[in-house]
Amino acid sequence: MPLIQVDHVSKNYKVIVQRPGAKNVLKNIFCPETKTVQAVRDISFSIEEGELVGFIGENGAGKSTTLKMVSGILFPTYGEITVSGICPYLKREKNARNIGAVFGQRSRLNWDLSMIDSFELNKEIYRIDSCQFQKNVDMFVEMLHMQDFCHTPVRQLSLGQRMKAEVALALLHDPSILYLDEPTIGLDVLAKQQIREFIRERNRQSGMTTILTSHDMKDLDSVCKRIIILSKGSILFDGAIESFKQKYTTTSVAEFTYAEKNTDMAAELPHRHLKVIEDKDHRLTVSYPPSEITTAQLVGMVSEYYRINDFVIKAPDIEDMVRGIYEREMK
Repeated sequence: MPLIQVDHVSKNYKVIVQRPGAKNVLKNIFCPETKTVQAVRDISFSIEEGELVGFIGENGAGKSTTLKMVSGILFPTYGEITVSGICPYLKREKNARNIGAVFGQRSRLNWDLSMIDSFELNKEIYRIDSCQFQKNVDMFVEMLHMQDFCHTPVRQLSLGQRMKAEVALALLHDPSILYLDEPTIGLDVLAKQQIREFIRERNRQSGMTTILTSHDMKDLDSVCKRIIILSKGSILFDGAIESFKQKYTTTSVAEFTYAEKNTDMAAELPHRHLKVIEDKDHRLTVSYPPSEITTAQLVGMVSEYYRINDFVIKAPDIEDMVRGIYEREMK
């Protein structure tokens, strides 16, 4: 049985529509006009124990709404959700003891206390065993490099330091599921990398199931093994990242280093879809469609015109692929 099961779930909101014009000011206040917006449209998926799953979607695609329904914060308008065999929004207290959550910049740390004091407060809320609490604190402080600001008031921490503390706080009670909604937004490169490595390592050590939403495709590519792509509340793709790359990669890039040219490749391309991006300082960069040209064929074509020393196939940019899907959906 899957750890998380979502069956035909939809979520509708009623929003107020402002009628234009001065004559409608009182009407807008006393007789507001509303319309129904469908944030999530009949989605279904399941997540097994220990999976690392990423949710991708443009603003308003339904990522955060889905995450909040699965975590028990919101209830669906239609459909059913079960997490660890229970309904998360009907048995919230029981569900809360089994999950950890970080929702963007909504801090659970007490700004008037130090990070360690906030951890101690959480220890009492979740009734965490003292030995297990200290073990986790020591481990998380080391893994997230938080030694220098453990006793600093939270209000004085940088955004990166605070987000590290938020992630650690969410895991102090050893939850089996971790929900992360935009955990690296606005962070510097080093802080992002440390949080990514921490998530991967905790998954490896404890088998913790992790669901992550992010606009940073490197978060998803480096942390998650599976992605679910949402657009206008519906699922466009659900599967392994590698399967996604194979399915949606239309152009790959290869970079060659060579000793000398046999002729001018740009003047006579051996394949109509093979294009030279740059040829400079004994480095040749070409683009090609992997669905039509295999790596062996590519090397054979280029070697007719260059004496190759080495080459590398650059990994496809997942952000460009996702952008292409959205552009096709909008047409």
